Amino acid sequence: MSLSQTPSGERIHIGFFGVRNAGKSSLVNAVTQQTLSVVSEVKGTTTDPVKKAMELLPLGPVLILDTPGLDDEGALGALRVEKTYEALRKTDLAVFVTEAGRALLPVEKAFLEELTKRGTPYVTVFHKADLCLDRSEKEGLYVSAKTGEGVEELKKRLAELGMTAQQKRPLVEDLIDPGQTAVLVVPIDKAAPKGRLILPQQQTIRALLDHGAMALISRDVELPTALASLSKAPRLVITDSQAFSQVSQLVPPEVPLTSFSILFARYKGDLAETVRGAAALRQIDDDDTILIAEGCTHHRQCDDIGTVKIPNLVRRFTGRNPKFVFTSGGEFPQDLTPFSLIIHCGGCMLNEKEVKYRFRCAKEQGVAITNYGIAIAFMHGILDRSLEPFGGLGAFLEGDSNEEETPLL
Repeated sequence: MSLSQTPSGERIHIGFFGVRNAGKSSLVNAVTQQTLSVVSEVKGTTTDPVKKAMELLPLGPVLILDTPGLDDEGALGALRVEKTYEALRKTDLAVFVTEAGRALLPVEKAFLEELTKRGTPYVTVFHKADLCLDRSEKEGLYVSAKTGEGVEELKKRLAELGMTAQQKRPLVEDLIDPGQTAVLVVPIDKAAPKGRLILPQQQTIRALLDHGAMALISRDVELPTALASLSKAPRLVITDSQAFSQVSQLVPPEVPLTSFSILFARYKGDLAETVRGAAALRQIDDDDTILIAEGCTHHRQCDDIGTVKIPNLVRRFTGRNPKFVFTSGGEFPQDLTPFSLIIHCGGCMLNEKEVKYRFRCAKEQGVAITNYGIAIAFMHGILDRSLEPFGGLGAFLEGDSNEEETPLL
């Protein structure tokens, strides 16, 4: 996958934050060397977060976020500030932009405290340095988008911060050795996008190839033929969650089996919390509400997995008729207490920061959260088997004081 094709969920997110007229947009344009954001002397010109994918050497592919002012006013202004803090959820590195030569405003101090609270690495930029004679402040970088002063140094600092923050997370590489074969089961139905594979499938194939392993890709209906074509059993079978039930019956017990959703739960989120969250499906009642959350937006088919298949499976499994609420893309409620359970997608279109934010919110508010693949495996009674590549179900229940009260299987 080329840099220009790197999905946004795999890019380091760099957010520019500050009050209105601090020059955030001018600075973004200077860093990207493009007229990405509209610039004017009018306060509040940026009314919605603006995104730009680019390459920042030596860091690599990044996503630049320009955000509305922290001090925006009025009813609309409050909504814009809310969008700014929504962007902060996704931000891996922050650029805090303030005007050189003046004291920090209360709203700026509060924002810096929020950055520290969230553990978000940041660079403080004293902007409009060309207009400032007093440069006594040492905890930051003096920059001028107008003259170009400090712009290259800012890029350098961001790259250094990013290289430190960036970590190598295994997707599938630790489950298979170079030279071994993984069978990927990819159903092609009405919900499958025409002419392409969905992102989790693409990323898994690429990870296997980069690792020196081999990928045999098959539809669920051809899986028996695919398995029979191999001279020895595959090291691993990875299936789309929708085909879990059929595939588990076709794959020999001695062959490890998991799903793309489970791989991504470990890759970006909290696999242990996701596994434990599935237990809540046993307590669902008619008056409960379940949130089905997807990280992407797409045209939904009549048999869509999130809005149709999973709710139907939950009804059959529980024998109850709970209410379902659906969100997609950047939508995610701040107040999760009305929900008895959250069933989230694999999060392939979200970055790790956003996925972990959502899981942290659920945990802090005492709401169980799981994901598509684990929920489906649990309801089909094959969760233990689907977790064998990661040590089995017991590996996720060790030290869980509620294990006897809320058994997963």
